[in-house]
Order: sequence, then C-alpha cells, then structure tokens
Amino acid sequence: MKTNIISYLPEREVSNPNVNINLKMNKKFLIGFAVMLILASGIVIGKYFFPSQNNSNPETNILQVQGGLQEKNSEISQSRETAITRAVKKVSPTIVGINVEEVREIQDPFSMFENDPFFKQFFGNRPAQKQVVKGLGSGYIISSDGYILTNDHVAGNATKISVTMTNGETVEAKLIGSDKNSDVALLKIDKNNLDYAVLGNSNDVIIGEWVIALGNPFGLFEINDKPSVTVGVVSATNMKVNADGNRVYKDMIQTDASINAGNSGGPLVNAEGEVIGMNTIIFTGGNYSSGSIGVGFAISINRVKKIMEEIKANGKIERNFNVGFRIQAIDDRIAKYLKLEKTQGVVVTEVQKGSISDNAGLKPEDVIIMANGEVIRNEQDILFVVNDMRTGETLKLKIIRNGSEKEIEMKLVAG
Repeated sequence: MKTNIISYLPEREVSNPNVNINLKMNKKFLIGFAVMLILASGIVIGKYFFPSQNNSNPETNILQVQGGLQEKNSEISQSRETAITRAVKKVSPTIVGINVEEVREIQDPFSMFENDPFFKQFFGNRPAQKQVVKGLGSGYIISSDGYILTNDHVAGNATKISVTMTNGETVEAKLIGSDKNSDVALLKIDKNNLDYAVLGNSNDVIIGEWVIALGNPFGLFEINDKPSVTVGVVSATNMKVNADGNRVYKDMIQTDASINAGNSGGPLVNAEGEVIGMNTIIFTGGNYSSGSIGVGFAISINRVKKIMEEIKANGKIERNFNVGFRIQAIDDRIAKYLKLEKTQGVVVTEVQKGSISDNAGLKPEDVIIMANGEVIRNEQDILFVVNDMRTGETLKLKIIRNGSEKEIEMKLVAG
C-alpha cells in the first residue's frame, strides 16, 4: 500500500489565487486614474495659461500688451525720478539769463603825455574814449511781481539790462540797487504772477549734501531758453575768499558742482529745491585756464537776503566812510622791533590827522589783534571786517600798545 506524502507550507507562505486577481485589478485602476489625472491637469493648464488663439480677441490682446508696457514704463520713470530731478523741475522756471551793456572809458594811449608841453601841442586835449561792453550772467526770480537777484559784478554798472525767461520772452529790467562790497544786485521786471524761487536757510547747510547749480554758462540760456544744470556736493561752509579788491567774500559755500563763466548770479539749490546760495566765483587753477576745476563758491543765501532787504528799502548800502588809517602785515623783523611774541595781527603805519581813527585815539605802531570780536591774523582779516560795515556803525578794535592791550572804539561817520 502506497503512502501519499503531502508537504505542508506555512500559512503565511500559502498562495491565494483570489488575492492575486485583486492585486492585478488594483494596479490597472491606479494606472488608469493616473492617466486621467494627467489629462485633466493638461486641460486646466492649457485653459488658463495658454488660451486658445481662436477664441481670443486680437484687439484685446494688443491692448493688454500695450497696457503692460505702459505700466512698465511708468515704473521705470518713477525709478529715475529723484530728489535732484524734482528740485530741478521746481526751480528751473524761476531762472533767467541776463544780458547787460556797460559803457566804459578806454585808456587813451597818449594820456601819459597830456601834461607834457611838447606833446600837448600835437595832441591837444583829447576827449575820453568810450566803448560799449556787453556781458552776460544768471539770475533768479524771488517774488511773483518780478524781483530778481544776481551779482553786482554782473549788473551793478550796467547801462542797459535785459533778462530772458524760460518761456522765451526777453524783457528789460531795472536795477533797483546793488552793493559792490558784498557783490549783490537786485533787479525788477514789469511782470506779475511769476514762478519764484524759495529762499532757504544757509545756516542749515550740511557739508556733503547734494546741491544743484543752475544758470546761463557761456550764454547757453539765450540759445535754448532754459537753464543748464550741474550737480555736486557742499564741500565746505563759512568760507572766506580773497578776490577782486574791496569785495568781501565771506560766509561762502564751497561746492564741486560745475560753475563756469555766465553762471554768476544763478542759484545754488539744495535737494528740496530751496536756494541756499548765489553762485559767484570759481578757482580755475591757473592764468591760462578759465573753466571749472570743481572749486566754486556761492554767497550764502542768509547773507544775500540781508543785503537784498537793505537794497530794496534804501536802493543801496551806505558805506561812505573813511577810517583814516593804514596798516601793514607783521613779519619777524617788525615783531622783534615791537617786542611782540608772535607775528599775528597788523601794525598801524599811518593815521590821518582829523580822521575817525585819529579822533578815536589810534596811533602809529599800534598793533590790531581783534576787530568787532574777530581775531585779526593778517591784512585781509581787517579789510573783511571794515569793508563789510555800514555808515553809522561802531568799529571796536583791540590793540597792543607798548606791550599792553587796549580797546578803541570809533563810530563810522560819513565823510
């Protein structure tokens, strides 16, 4: 009798045919579901991100593109606008170009012989020769009724003045008054409802802040009816500059904004569009150069305002006094002679008899070390103090006489 041998497998390893069938069916379902999901996603993406050209309106598409470009250009324009561009836009309509005519006497080459009897019989009394000289500069309107500020060296001696405005109109201007010492002049045109510049406070100027110089360099305003603009920073404040005889260039703002011939009298403006100074002089770096090298100076607007108000009220600033003394710088030799410890100050070399200084008790060999509270180091310092004073004011001096300090006061009366 044969015995059947049956091998038993563990339960976990027993294969169930029904289970295999179910797994195959689930795989087919998952694959089909995935295909349907991909197709549905493609339809959604195509509908919302790639609209059919057949169903779109071409004009609508063009308008959408143009609108997008305009929006982009607007964003670019806004990003290019700065405080500088806004200040220029604000101030530019107030700038004017100034043209002047001045009659000057020409030196007669034979005038050296006018007192010589021999040559006089040939040339006689020759009349003075005169010539009309033209010049140009810049200015800026400071009131709606047509007051204009500029430099005295632009318009102070002019016999005829005309200004060109940004609307292209050229009108005659009247000189209300000017002051040679401070180099400020006030003009007036017969116009109303004008744009005008806002005068700021130069005491608030910050070294290093952005500034803008506007004006008429080389007469370009006259050709284009608009000012030229240069930009720089404030290099220094409260500067003194030695230039042009008796002019008192103090409280000056130094800038590296390019200033050239014709810019004189134009405004120096801060980034808020406020005038903080009047462009006046430049250093050119040598006798054979006349262009900007980045060292320009503007009269502080607070000083300009003070001068302007006096001119507007009186037509001029009274400075018709003569202090009546002469001075000299102190070198080592003079310091040793006067037994001075240092060469600082100026020594009085002459006092005119009967003059203001003579009546006040000033004497030769007095050493002036202070004037109206300002330390006097050299001749230019005392000239800056005296030449900036008005008739009727009092000059207070601190001097050294015979080794002792002494104070002297003199009232500057007309004479």
